[in-house]
Amino acid sequence: MPASSSYEKLLLDKILAGDTTSFSIVFSQYYKDLVIFSFGLTKDRDASEEIVQDVFVRFWENRASLVVEKSLKSYLLKSVQNRSLNWLHHRRIQSHYAAWAMDHPALLENATEQYVLHSELESSLHKALEKLPAEAAEAFRLHRMENMTYPEIALNLGVSVRTVEVRISRALSLLREALRDFLGLIFLFIAQRF
Repeated sequence: MPASSSYEKLLLDKILAGDTTSFSIVFSQYYKDLVIFSFGLTKDRDASEEIVQDVFVRFWENRASLVVEKSLKSYLLKSVQNRSLNWLHHRRIQSHYAAWAMDHPALLENATEQYVLHSELESSLHKALEKLPAEAAEAFRLHRMENMTYPEIALNLGVSVRTVEVRISRALSLLREALRDFLGLIFLFIAQRF
């Protein structure tokens, strides 16, 4: 059933206050249409269901800091659209890498070394992120790990785009310093390959 703007506003206010029943109503009301919308972009039913579920999980988890400017439905549609486009982008990168790997098998011989290097880098990055100020770390994670744009982050966190820029810039500066010793390992590994 289509929601009137006042009914939708009431549901949103209750969700923002932590009402799970209102959240369930919104989920039931929009889930199917959002999956169909995502499927129109991804052409993958499982991915579309996962995308929509993820949007709802994030919606609930971040409800305290949500800023819904137009309507709840348009907010959810935009979130699903962004996630679907990110999924497509990631899928395209995977396809290009798979094609490249088929054409360059010799370059993949040291895959174990690459995995170890990647694992060490990821571990070091997570440790460095834990030492950052919370606001800078959160902005960095949303941008670099969740693929959110600066305006999306600003909307999500209820701050200005400029504040997001400053936080991410600060995070990058601090991470550069924290991971400086690790960069030598990367260059050494690359030099050995060629």
